[in-house]
Amino acid sequence: MSSRRDFFTGAAALVGAGLVSRAGAATLPEAPTMTSAATQPPPAPPNGRPYHPVVTLNGWSLPWRMNNGVKEFHLIAEPVVREIAPGMKANLWGYNGQSPGPTIEVVEGDRVRIFVTNRLPEHTSIHWHGQRLPNGMDGVTGLTQPGIQPGKTFVYEFIARRPGTFMYHPHADEMVQMAMGMMGFWVTHPKNPAHHRVDRDFVFLLNAYDIEPGSYTPRVNEMLDFNLWTFNSRAFPGIDTMNVRQNDRVRIRVGNLTMTNHPIHLHGHEFEVTGTDGGWTRPESRWPEVTTDVAVGQMRAIEFIADEPGDWAFHCHKSHHTMNAMGHDVPTLIGVDHRGVAEKITRLVPDYMVMGEKGGSMGDMEMPLPDNTLPMMTGQGPFGGVEMGGMFTVLKVRKDQKAGDYTDPGWYRHPAGTLAYEWKGAPPAATRHQAAGGQSMPAARPAEVEVTVRKPKGHQGHH
Repeated sequence: MSSRRDFFTGAAALVGAGLVSRAGAATLPEAPTMTSAATQPPPAPPNGRPYHPVVTLNGWSLPWRMNNGVKEFHLIAEPVVREIAPGMKANLWGYNGQSPGPTIEVVEGDRVRIFVTNRLPEHTSIHWHGQRLPNGMDGVTGLTQPGIQPGKTFVYEFIARRPGTFMYHPHADEMVQMAMGMMGFWVTHPKNPAHHRVDRDFVFLLNAYDIEPGSYTPRVNEMLDFNLWTFNSRAFPGIDTMNVRQNDRVRIRVGNLTMTNHPIHLHGHEFEVTGTDGGWTRPESRWPEVTTDVAVGQMRAIEFIADEPGDWAFHCHKSHHTMNAMGHDVPTLIGVDHRGVAEKITRLVPDYMVMGEKGGSMGDMEMPLPDNTLPMMTGQGPFGGVEMGGMFTVLKVRKDQKAGDYTDPGWYRHPAGTLAYEWKGAPPAATRHQAAGGQSMPAARPAEVEVTVRKPKGHQGHH
């Protein structure tokens, strides 16, 4: 992490005098920046009310300063370069060096002041998605405030009135700015740290981009045909694993700012939805699930006891959301005999590869890719190719993972007798129709029967 102290020397002149006066601040707080795409360990709160910090998957939490009892944050809206996964980077827009921006963590009842400096080439704003606040702080350009022009700084100030899971994003030229990655997570912790206490608390946003192979900038006018689906702007295998200790109570908070819903599925455990957009759900209203649908603009918090050791998949259950750099006009070639055609093509194109005649699996193929793109299915596990991409990661549950330790423990070692294996015996005899079901599957074709159909007149007898 580096500081922008030098860059913002004298930047207070960018803030309107009236806004500075009302905020009661003589100078802007520092605006830390982060360029690493790795998950940062959660920092303990250095001052203010105590809370148990969250872990932002492939991200970080924004530091603050205390000013006369007010928590002050500084967000910089700016162009950023985000590594989607090793081998691919994207020119995005974000906050403080990353997209999504840093997670903001506060406590119920905190008075919060957020300075927002615009380093984009157009005006912007920030909407505090799901917050209860004064109307003039809601961040809707043209409705509740003028846009923040390039080079200017605005101040938002309100009290974090209720605990829960929230987001922030622009309400200015949304089609462009959100498609370019402008969004971030917000967590308001309960005033009593014992309330809703868990051992591990992970947060991330769902994102979608349309970045053509060989290019670096998303196509912002896309509506539904995105080719990259990500957790916190990272695609598998670039997404970090969630590493927990066996019997930890784990919470995973997910926010969705894409243009479609995402059924988020966890292997090996059942969970309960304990938080929604509106706050925490009552215990009597919860029920066990293994998949929860997170619709557009929604937040969901799920909780479970990680009592099953192993490496458990965690992913969106829409199959094309666990793939990278997909093509939308690729024909299905299953069952097509390529042999004659392939021989002729390879005379002209020596590197030609037959694809799809036996299925879509391409995990073992090593074929050249265009610059700055990712294979559709990739990532290596202990037994070979995982054949996943996009919105996919692994929950690693280990007995010896220490409290507060988020380092990767490596691949799981299965105890004897708990690993699927190949059958080496004789194959079973083929079942014939005479032996399968007795008279329910007659050997002879039934005689054809002529049926006369009469169409009724009127609507008699209809209900």
